[in-house]
Amino acid sequence: MKFSGKKVLITGAASGIGLAQTKAFLAEGAQVVAVDLQEFTDESVSKSNNLSVKMIDVSNAQAVEKLSNEVGTIDILLNTAGVLDAYKTLEETDFAEWQRILSTNLNSMYLMISAFLPKMKRQKSGVVINMASVAGLVAGGGGVAYTASKHAIVGLTKQLALDEAQHGIQIAAIAPGAVNTPMNAADFTENNGQMAQWVADETPAKRWASPDEVANLTLFLASPQASYMSGAIVPIDGGWTIK
Repeated sequence: MKFSGKKVLITGAASGIGLAQTKAFLAEGAQVVAVDLQEFTDESVSKSNNLSVKMIDVSNAQAVEKLSNEVGTIDILLNTAGVLDAYKTLEETDFAEWQRILSTNLNSMYLMISAFLPKMKRQKSGVVINMASVAGLVAGGGGVAYTASKHAIVGLTKQLALDEAQHGIQIAAIAPGAVNTPMNAADFTENNGQMAQWVADETPAKRWASPDEVANLTLFLASPQASYMSGAIVPIDGGWTIK
């Protein structure tokens, strides 16, 4: 098992990509701290002896500080929690919505990294993988708030990687395209699934990705085999960004 003896903290772990990451790292022998605001209901992993569930808001500074004290040191931090903005334009986005998207998608990463990076530096090793998006590379992958947040995550990842590589900290980001998760469920149910079909048609691979595909990429990026990929922003988008 590739990650036996490693402690992995995953935000947004109750569903979608985060749940797939949780299952993948448990299967590889890791001790997983699964963090989410939602209740963890997946029975296939919830009874694992290697799983610890923490229900907190990762955009709340006090909650993150408490989490850090409870968890202690970790080897791998996966910042996966995030929300969409329904493709809203600037004029459709009030300031409260803007703050909600940036707080959940970006500020949570700042808080989580700030809490655990010093511990990684003291142990002279660690991995941080941030969940970006094709919306962090090009326009059109979300609304104005979501796109801004994901572009910021790309910048955060690159600067952190530059600053921390000398300390033995491995930092990268994943930029998924269309992934079939509960967060995107409306695309498959509304208007007879026309949005889901349009996205598949516009993707060179002609399909959506599964969360497991993103989780498998995460396993590689968190491994020693990817230690020279510091600062990489890795698309997994079926060719969306090469069009």
